[in-house]
Amino acid sequence: MIRKRLKHLALLAALLLTVSGLAGCQTTSTTAETSTTSAPSPIAAPSNLFARLVEYSSVDMDASWDATSTTKISLNGSSAAIDGSGASVSGSTVSITAAGTYVLKGTLSDGQIIVSAGEKDKVRLVLNGVNLTCFNSAPIYTKHADKTIITLAAGTTNSVTDGSNYNYASGEDEPDAAIFCKTDLTINGTGTLTVNGNYKNGIGTKDDLVITGGNITVTAVNDGLRGRDSVAVKDGSLTIQAKGDGIQANNDENANKGWISLDGGTFIIKADKDGIQAETTLQINGGNFSLTTGGGYANATTQARNDFPGARNNTAATQGDTTSAKALKGGTGVAISNGFFTINSADDAIHSNVDVYIKGGTFNISTGDDAIHADSHVIIDAGTINVARSYEGIEGAFITINGGDIHLISSDDGINAAGGNDGSGQQPGRGNFSSAGNYEVRITGGYIYIDAGGDGLDSNGSLNIDGGTIIVNGPTNNGDGPLDYDGISNITGGILVAVGSSGMAQAPGASSSQNSLLVYYSTAQKAGALVNLSDEAGNSLLTFAPSKTYQSIVISLPELQQGKTYTLSSGGSCNGQNVDGLYTGGKYISGTKLTNVTLTSALTSISDNGSLVTGRGTMGGAPGGQTGKGGQPGGSGPAPGNVRR
Repeated sequence: MIRKRLKHLALLAALLLTVSGLAGCQTTSTTAETSTTSAPSPIAAPSNLFARLVEYSSVDMDASWDATSTTKISLNGSSAAIDGSGASVSGSTVSITAAGTYVLKGTLSDGQIIVSAGEKDKVRLVLNGVNLTCFNSAPIYTKHADKTIITLAAGTTNSVTDGSNYNYASGEDEPDAAIFCKTDLTINGTGTLTVNGNYKNGIGTKDDLVITGGNITVTAVNDGLRGRDSVAVKDGSLTIQAKGDGIQANNDENANKGWISLDGGTFIIKADKDGIQAETTLQINGGNFSLTTGGGYANATTQARNDFPGARNNTAATQGDTTSAKALKGGTGVAISNGFFTINSADDAIHSNVDVYIKGGTFNISTGDDAIHADSHVIIDAGTINVARSYEGIEGAFITINGGDIHLISSDDGINAAGGNDGSGQQPGRGNFSSAGNYEVRITGGYIYIDAGGDGLDSNGSLNIDGGTIIVNGPTNNGDGPLDYDGISNITGGILVAVGSSGMAQAPGASSSQNSLLVYYSTAQKAGALVNLSDEAGNSLLTFAPSKTYQSIVISLPELQQGKTYTLSSGGSCNGQNVDGLYTGGKYISGTKLTNVTLTSALTSISDNGSLVTGRGTMGGAPGGQTGKGGQPGGSGPAPGNVRR
């Protein structure tokens, strides 16, 4: 997120990722030697983020029961009849006082099922076609037991509805959900359950909430599901509409509690606040998720902002400084290994106050703020991440990308390494991020495409690239750059193509083991105008079609060698395959030769007429002409400053 308040001399870092060889009007990739200079390695993210949080017991998974040994409870409007032991009825209140299985059927128009069993007793309530309503308290309320298991009988439809006001004894504030347990609660089976939480929460427990099956629909004026100590879901279909959080684990007094583990199932959640919020760790190992929070990205308001002299008017989501409307939120960590996610959030899509670690999954994200945010580490090892809308794509103090297929569209920075605490509100003015420090972006593999209105790839510390493929369509204004770093930048392998404005243009540093070419254009080039780089034999090493107006380009490929001469051309066409502007295969034809360039160092900077540009490329600032204003490219001016002819 962070936009530097004063962009003094910002150093440019180019990203590079390894990919298979290309040909024709394409880019080729091989392995490059390791750089001898690199930034200090950040502390690794905790490996225990993926330590298993829950073991589902046989009781949790078993939805069967022996009809011959159960107590049957027939609900008859304002009364009930009991066949068996362990339960009694008084008016419209059914009390269960012993371990066992209780099969409920019928309608209770204004009454309660109260469980007050022993501390070691397990009580199973089989909902076998029931409609429970209680206007002044929770229709199902467990006061005492070791665990309550609610089994949804196959082929049945069940409903539980509370009223908008509860009657409490003096000094009490519980229950506070239509289904409420002071101890552990498990829901299993294959039947259907509809819960209407008209007072506060839909389903709540003060200990652990486990769901291993069922088709469950919850509507709540506060939180949909709440397990104070934990929430674990193995299977089932959950549809939740909540004016608070969709799913919440809120124990903030014990570092080993307050977690959520989602290991399968289908989740359709619309929440005014957070979609899924864990006080400590949120771990997702599978499932299908459709999450809408805060009314979605379109509900995030915008405001103009001028960070620094000459900056463009930028817009950023500002739904509010106090309302958190994040889709996936883990206080101390978010760990995702699998799953399918469709996210439409007014606030961050994926957020942690500490670390975010993604090892797999498919994500389709539209957000009014950051797509992925961590105050400390963001680590991506694998997965398919498509961000259609964001303020910033990925933000954290230390960002490491080892793999995956990532497409980011952002109104501000695409990837941003910065430090501080972002709080719960939205940009701008939502946090205390600093603009310089020992931060790092490190890319070792994968495929990354960035379309950014601000800096494309921004590190307020170091930028290191060891492999993969990185394509950046950066800003059109000269207050930002396609690449932007404040520390050092090294590239040792992969493919990097970064285009955008020229005012703050940077490239990987001179200590890199892989060579880079930075080209400044004397005038702005039209979107779609091809850039082609060919070797001495006329073989195309790269053909690229920028998606926006541009006045600079950084190219770094394993094939680039010092002492070799290359031909830079513009325009023309290519009949190869175009993916994200990068062509593979085919032939480049009818282009206009701009210049020949001989690489003289790890970073060679030239103007489009071939003149060498010194003192630029690892320092911010436009070569010649005026710095762009309000989103316009820098002036054409004379040849770039500090030119050696």
